[in-house]
Amino acid sequence: MAYCDVVIRGATVVDGSGGPAFVADVAVADGRIVAVGPGLQYEGAKDVDAAGLTVAPGFIDTHTHDDTSVIETPEMPAKVSQGVTTVVVGNCGISAAPVRLKGGPDAALADPMVLLGGRELFRYRTFAEYVRAVDAARPAVNVAALVGHTALRQNFLDSLDRAATAEEIAAMRADLEEALAAGALGLSSGLAYANASAAPMQEVAALAEALRGRGAVYATHLRTESEAILDAMREAGAIGQAGAAPVVISHLKCAGVDNWGRSGEVLEELEQMRAGQGMRTRVGCDCYPYAAGSSLLDLKQVDERVEIMITWSRAHPEAAGRALGSIAEEWGVTQVEAARRLQPAGAIYHSIAEADMRWILAHEATMIGSDGLPHDPRPHPRLWGTFPRVLGKYCREEKLFPLETAVRKMTGLAADMFGFKDRGYVREGAQADLVLFDAEKVIDRATYAEPVQRAEGIVSVWVNGVLTYTAEGVTGERAGRFLKRGWRS
Repeated sequence: MAYCDVVIRGATVVDGSGGPAFVADVAVADGRIVAVGPGLQYEGAKDVDAAGLTVAPGFIDTHTHDDTSVIETPEMPAKVSQGVTTVVVGNCGISAAPVRLKGGPDAALADPMVLLGGRELFRYRTFAEYVRAVDAARPAVNVAALVGHTALRQNFLDSLDRAATAEEIAAMRADLEEALAAGALGLSSGLAYANASAAPMQEVAALAEALRGRGAVYATHLRTESEAILDAMREAGAIGQAGAAPVVISHLKCAGVDNWGRSGEVLEELEQMRAGQGMRTRVGCDCYPYAAGSSLLDLKQVDERVEIMITWSRAHPEAAGRALGSIAEEWGVTQVEAARRLQPAGAIYHSIAEADMRWILAHEATMIGSDGLPHDPRPHPRLWGTFPRVLGKYCREEKLFPLETAVRKMTGLAADMFGFKDRGYVREGAQADLVLFDAEKVIDRATYAEPVQRAEGIVSVWVNGVLTYTAEGVTGERAGRFLKRGWRS
């Protein structure tokens, strides 16, 4: 009889590969899975009777803005309560490091850096400093980080409404090189945002060249997700090609009423990118399972045909939780004028067609990313509900895909894309990031009206073999690690 720390007995194993589920025991010792199979002859310090429950690899949230949260609120209840054991931060061109802010303590942050919190949270002048801070915080989840293009721009440009000079690109690239040497996953961009939109493709491609030969990725919030989305996707592919890097299209969607119904075209373009056409890249995307997005309140996105809810406003804090249309009517102004008066502010936009979202969510190259905004006072429900919503609503109830496919989107597919060694799969030798859940009951409870609600059906979560969450709540144990970029298979 062999001894170990934990034996999960008689579970239905969905191993992250997409292959058929099977009933087996899973033994864990020293933070790793040491055996998977029926009737294991192991004695565990803790035996878990998992008959009727499903065990899967811990979920990987491929698109988050948890850069500062993993340090400031290391228990990470919004994530571990969903079964998430690893978060990818630094998305949409914004990252907590490397950042060197200009101006005094009252100077405004470059949009959309504010999505990561206040100026006081940007303390990491180098990426290596950020890595050390994460390790010191010991968050409950593993953390892997991209470097944001907008973060690099604000380090060196005196004005963000223009293209960078050759000297500025060289300085940005030096910061990126330091970050890659310290273990960054790669480069992200948010070319739709005002402080990056003036950057031509050549500027970003020059930075992406630093990714070549390093197993790093390029993740992008496209220059547009509306009418010119296909052109934006082609631009993303060209930038990835410049660095011979895999491309991840962030929160892929058809945004705006005039763009509804185009998911077929978008996915056809995605397939063409994946086919290569001479490109030495792999291409994937992430998606959240909601027909509404959330970001800063952007005057360009105000459309009276779209329901827009204010999540916060510095000028009018009382507006949080109210519809922009209602505020405009009360003030006797247009919605655009009301939005202008609310600035700076955040908003939820119900600007996505459910049918388009479903098509993209179901595509074989689509990973799951919450894109939650933890610093919003009234966050989008995706912050607390994304992964159980995929499992409960779209897998079990609507049968959009089988459970094995749903789990793969959250685990093995993401691990393969980002090059996470020994994670994303239930197999011998892998790190013991595991989630035990009731496949018949798991469901999100977070709503637009009440967004801070724990999901149901998540029974236990282990991070690196440590029990981090149970149905009663967080355990207080935190065993997450910073995941430096690893070799890609």
